[in-house]
Amino acid sequence: MIGRRRAGGSAASVPLTERAARLRSALDVGGNELDPSAVEKARGVVQRTEERWALKGGRTVVALAGATGSGKSSLFNALVGEDVSVIGPRRPTTAEAAAAVWGDEGAGELLDWLGVHHRHQVTPTPGNVPLEGLVLVDLPDFDSRETRHRVEADRILERTDVFVWVADPQKYADARLHDDYLHPLRHHDTVMLVVLNQADRLRSEGDVERVSEDLRRLVHTDGAGDHEVIVTSARTGQGLDELRRRIGAVVSANNAAEARLVADVRTSAEHVGAGLAEQTPEFTETADHRLHQALRQASGVPVVLDAVERDYVRQANARAGWPFTRWLGSLRADPLKRLRLGDNSPGPAGIAPSDVRSVLGRSSLPAPTPAARANVQLASRQVAEDAGAGLPPRWADALVEAASPRHDNLSDALDQAVVGTPLRARSPAWWAVLGALQLVLAVAAVVGLLWLVLLAVLGWLQFPIDAPLWGPVPIPLLLLAGGLLAGLLLAMVARVMAGVGARRRRRQVEDALDEAIDEVSFQHVRRPVLAVLDRHEKTRQHLDRAAS
Repeated sequence: MIGRRRAGGSAASVPLTERAARLRSALDVGGNELDPSAVEKARGVVQRTEERWALKGGRTVVALAGATGSGKSSLFNALVGEDVSVIGPRRPTTAEAAAAVWGDEGAGELLDWLGVHHRHQVTPTPGNVPLEGLVLVDLPDFDSRETRHRVEADRILERTDVFVWVADPQKYADARLHDDYLHPLRHHDTVMLVVLNQADRLRSEGDVERVSEDLRRLVHTDGAGDHEVIVTSARTGQGLDELRRRIGAVVSANNAAEARLVADVRTSAEHVGAGLAEQTPEFTETADHRLHQALRQASGVPVVLDAVERDYVRQANARAGWPFTRWLGSLRADPLKRLRLGDNSPGPAGIAPSDVRSVLGRSSLPAPTPAARANVQLASRQVAEDAGAGLPPRWADALVEAASPRHDNLSDALDQAVVGTPLRARSPAWWAVLGALQLVLAVAAVVGLLWLVLLAVLGWLQFPIDAPLWGPVPIPLLLLAGGLLAGLLLAMVARVMAGVGARRRRRQVEDALDEAIDEVSFQHVRRPVLAVLDRHEKTRQHLDRAAS
């Protein structure tokens, strides 16, 4: 614990270097989805942390900060024991920071980094509290009318290890002190001292107690901690010993630099983290089903499945249908070849469908209609909106962009997914069995027909020959009628089996196409969306660790 407060706690024991590394990683991972102003400030914090940690040594930088007329320069001179800081003759104001250095350890590099050029080496006074290792800085007034004074004060305050806020009875409640400085420092309560100076201007001890208690209440309301206010007077010397003792305790602890840097990193991590959700949303499957259906429609899957079903029926009829009508099937175009799908055997000119696809880059599936494209865009956006529910606008917009691939890329990927899916399988065994039976029946019918014709010709030539009988029925007639009737009946059975098999083949191909389209959906929509969600989660984890 640095200094002394009425209440408070310390940050988790996460090493400073790890905190800074986590903050930098969060900025790198979060990228453009983080608030640019918060990122810029955070990178400045990381840089200052690395620079100050490299200069750690045994020095503690304590800065006296206050408004114009608060008497901080007089207090500075009183602590040093000499008039080091020059007080303006017309209006009490400090134009340039001044530093007083206690101890023999070199402070030149540290003061160069602070940018303080007015330096004074203090000779220890016997009887005073030892302040070995202290670098006490008197800052320009943070409410100065001169812009350069305010800028100089803010710049050094960013690099100071410990703040000593010096207030006076007249301006202790000034909004600039509380709103611009104390309120943002809720993690810096362990590296702060609060001083009520010029107590000799108050009429009584009761007034001093009332004002100091009111100042303590205001600081606590600012969220900067519950501090015990040190009451001083540079003119009478009141409270100087107590202030020296408190500063001496800070210096002897030799942990103020780390505590200040930890507070800076924690504060910066929280500011950056304000642009993230408390929890990363889980990717749900609700909108994914809608996207899948939209991609199926856009890729022409229904057209392909219809073609697969018709192709199966056509092949079944060609292999197991009635032989006398099979030639009619050859007049119908192959539904898969029309789409440059299915069979890859070369045509009459020696050109295979894959050769055509390699030139055109696509199948002959019809291009998605404007309605289908709009449905895909709407479904993709719905995926992003569902996944980004509860995320800040920058992250939600990143999800929408990730879920919106270029139409040409998505169309080509869908077409290739369909082209690369096997649409035909090994011919079923029943095709060959029924086909062989059909040939046997056809041969029987032809033999019966020829036999009857032969008997008729011989009868006409008056060579009476009796036809052999099978019961009451002549065998040639039985062969003809039986072959035709059995062939037609078998063709009907084959047609029914072809319909059943075609529906089964359709379901098999549909499952394969669904897998292929699901992969396209993952590669072009879901994976980019999941990547954004993963970046959000990693950024949140880094910031949580940095701010813990």
